[in-house]
Amino acid sequence: QVTAGSCFFAIEGVAADGHNYINSAVEKGATVVICKRLVEGADTERATHIVVEDTDKAMALVASNFYGNPSRKITVVGVTGTNGKTTIATLLYDLVRAMGHKAGLISTVVYKVDDEQIESTHTTPDTIRLNAMLAAMVERGCEYCFMECSSHAIVQRRIYGIHFAGALFTNLTHDHLDYHKTFAEYIRAKKIFFDELPKGSFAIVNCDDRNGEVMLQNTAAKPLTLSIRRHADYTCKIMETTAEGMMLRIDNTDLWVGFLGRFNAYNLLTVYAAAVELGLDKDEVMRCLTLLHPVDGRFDIVHAGDGTTAIIDYAHTPDALENILKTVGEIRTKNQSVTLICGCGGERDKTKRPEMAAIAQKMADRIIVTSDNSRTEKTSDIMADIKEGMDISGRSRSLFIEDREEAIRTAIMIAGQGATILLAGKGHETYQIIGTEKRHFDEKEIVEGIFATMR
Repeated sequence: QVTAGSCFFAIEGVAADGHNYINSAVEKGATVVICKRLVEGADTERATHIVVEDTDKAMALVASNFYGNPSRKITVVGVTGTNGKTTIATLLYDLVRAMGHKAGLISTVVYKVDDEQIESTHTTPDTIRLNAMLAAMVERGCEYCFMECSSHAIVQRRIYGIHFAGALFTNLTHDHLDYHKTFAEYIRAKKIFFDELPKGSFAIVNCDDRNGEVMLQNTAAKPLTLSIRRHADYTCKIMETTAEGMMLRIDNTDLWVGFLGRFNAYNLLTVYAAAVELGLDKDEVMRCLTLLHPVDGRFDIVHAGDGTTAIIDYAHTPDALENILKTVGEIRTKNQSVTLICGCGGERDKTKRPEMAAIAQKMADRIIVTSDNSRTEKTSDIMADIKEGMDISGRSRSLFIEDREEAIRTAIMIAGQGATILLAGKGHETYQIIGTEKRHFDEKEIVEGIFATMR
């Protein structure tokens, strides 16, 4: 992307080191190079070389300044945690827009500048693209931006220099240990976000998660807690559950919401708490909560004419899979069977594969293990890792089908009329990565097509 007059940042990445490309960047016209060290043969005549201690931080600050420090001209709220980030950020965006405010969204599913949709490439984009989008939001008159802050983005300093008005912590469960190596490092990554919050901001954490209050240690932000089990600054109680939604009691007020599951009670309580801390009218927030809808690919329900139900969800961690299966168990009828379709991503944390298998065999009547985004790992090897987590009982109730579309068709065929089929792991994704090829694969589209032939 270098053109004449560019500034080139030499970033030490996971797979490559930008310092190896400095000389070719100068050849292409870069006139400024920001790096951690001078490379051999550095052309300091054609380009100014600035040596810094941390190029990630330097790039973040330069990007922020280059775009006029947009995060100080818009109210930015960041959401971090293993599960729930996309739902909470998206619902906050939907909520404030329902209340008449312009807003931006940065999420795993999509980026939005007011009502303009931009394809999402990462949960949290690189710092240059992030600041460019924040600047676009300011230009479009947005008052708020709600963004997911992944642990990768935090340690890679993609959000460094962003001025946050608030930070939200959902939970911390088994994930990303392929990158962070240890759970302690994963916790540390999340905590950096809270440690660097400015005075005058707020930090809301789920204190039902044992790591919630850890996030509040050493933060300069206003510390706040939420819970559905014990006393906290914000509390919620599930009063009633049906197949259509839940009755929640938040802040001593009962309201009906079109969401299911304990995990969604946490999500909605977090949305409410954040909205109140942003100074929005409590009664209006309550009213708008009843109007919100689940996010695409999160407990997305498709019905067939014969009473068969397919539920599509992004659950790809042990905790998320357990939560979604619990919710399915709460709403199914006594004799309704549950068939689970699941796999695990290739080139990602292998240690969670047997854990997810153990949960699957414990909570599903029938299991079909299949591909997810296998990437350059063999699907058969991933499936073998999953199988290791099952005992004889689990294996006897399981099928192993590499082709995911074939697995879906098989599940629908053998599940029987009126059964529930849970498709876990893909959710909103409309593609599948096999090898290095990214293929179109939309589970909802496939399920609706199969159900249409059953009418």
